[in-house]
Amino acid sequence: MTAPDIDRTLAALSDPTRRAVVGLLKQGPQRAGELAAALDTTPPLLSRHLRVLRRSGLIADEEPQHDARVRLYRLQPQAFGPLREWLDEIEAFWGDQLQALKAHAERPVAKPARSARAIRPRPKR
Repeated sequence: MTAPDIDRTLAALSDPTRRAVVGLLKQGPQRAGELAAALDTTPPLLSRHLRVLRRSGLIADEEPQHDARVRLYRLQPQAFGPLREWLDEIEAFWGDQLQALKAHAERPVAKPARSARAIRPRPKR
């Protein structure tokens, strides 16, 4: 996934309504009216959110054979794969960094050796 693709995906998911749409579509395909009712939003507003999600490739719409007036929206799971890979890379990086920090923090501290300079003779009286 290229940087513009990741940017488009993250931009699409940055809105709470669009994340809620994705959450609802995880349960299976739904019509726009069902989504609007579940989210308590107006159809025109939902339509704008659906357009953003479609353009990002996260969802797709289809017309069932039995009724061309109905559009069903469904998730496109493969569109989430590259984002997941990118997140896995970030998680692995931070996991490695945290493991290194833990190893450093748990390393025993060596006591400094006493040097000749550290021992001061008593002054003569």
